[in-house]
Amino acid sequence: MTTSLGSSLHVGRPAPGFTAPDTHGTPVSLEALRGAPVLLVFIPFAFTRVCGSEVAALRDAHQELTAAGTRLVVVTCDSMMVLRAWAEVEQLPFTLVSDFWPHGVIARAYGAFNGADGAADRVSVLIDGEGTLAWTVTSPRGQARSVEDYLTAVRALRAAA
Repeated sequence: MTTSLGSSLHVGRPAPGFTAPDTHGTPVSLEALRGAPVLLVFIPFAFTRVCGSEVAALRDAHQELTAAGTRLVVVTCDSMMVLRAWAEVEQLPFTLVSDFWPHGVIARAYGAFNGADGAADRVSVLIDGEGTLAWTVTSPRGQARSVEDYLTAVRALRAAA
């Protein structure tokens, strides 16, 4: 389902900037990714059943998702060390970003932070190469998002370019 996020985040508006560490502590920033589309996928918890099935589906579709230069970035409020272990176990070829500290700052900026358990909700956004929100989708906890929806959104963004 396509939605608007938070109270001020809507398709067609600028995506909130962020800088946070990847699995090796290297800073990843939205500004540095400019020039190519970014698929930003918020995941509640590493090493859980549904989140594991989602990253496995993203891993399997990675080549097609990124074929035209789209960058795939998965964000969780887990620590960098947890994400490094998860990336190794799942053999993930894409960037994982730790939103651990300040806790949930990226998820909050995108309206994806769930204060009840301190984790991100299942929110995904596609950001165009200029940094504008092009598409969003949400899914309830316990329900995986469809990789086919991601592929459709990426293809539509490519076709519009």
